[in-house]
Amino acid sequence: MKRVPSRGEQGVAYFTLAYIVAFTLWFISIGNYEFIVYVITMMGLVLLVGVSLGKAEYTLAMLWALSIWGLMHMAGGGVAVGGSVLYNLELVPIVETERLFILKYDQVVHAYGFGVTAWVLHHLLTLHFPQTRGTATALVYPVLASMGLGALNEIIEFSAVLMVPDTNVGGYINTALDLCFNAAGAVIAMTIIGLRRRAA
Repeated sequence: MKRVPSRGEQGVAYFTLAYIVAFTLWFISIGNYEFIVYVITMMGLVLLVGVSLGKAEYTLAMLWALSIWGLMHMAGGGVAVGGSVLYNLELVPIVETERLFILKYDQVVHAYGFGVTAWVLHHLLTLHFPQTRGTATALVYPVLASMGLGALNEIIEFSAVLMVPDTNVGGYINTALDLCFNAAGAVIAMTIIGLRRRAA
């Protein structure tokens, strides 16, 4: 029997679809065709989460966290700030050289997004393989898997560069920083879960 989404889950879905449509129309209006790759990716992820609702048993907090990540991502490429896009916004000058700047909005989004990804993967692992609960495996595997998905995200961004030459994806250093912040976000998420487990 097909599971009917709860009102809370429907609310997340409507919110997510609303900003995807809004940003799609905005990208078309400004002639930013890089959005095609990202919109297709976003819709694929929305569909994946939707069809797996019953078996995955995502919490409402997870769904909202994933949706907010999507919104941060779309806003990063679509909201203009200081003659560029939000993704290039410099937040805190933790490290500042001629070649790189830390901390930028882009880096925060990567850390947040793949921290959420690790959280979801931990949930799925312990749900379907309950014998892993409370083990180091349940903390290490989600970090490694999240980093792998982060690498897949970089492949998608590379595809955008090949399809649309004028993008805001960045070069080699940007890619390396993205991977580092993906890993940092995943490690932080699993550290929090591990500490909460020990405190329980």
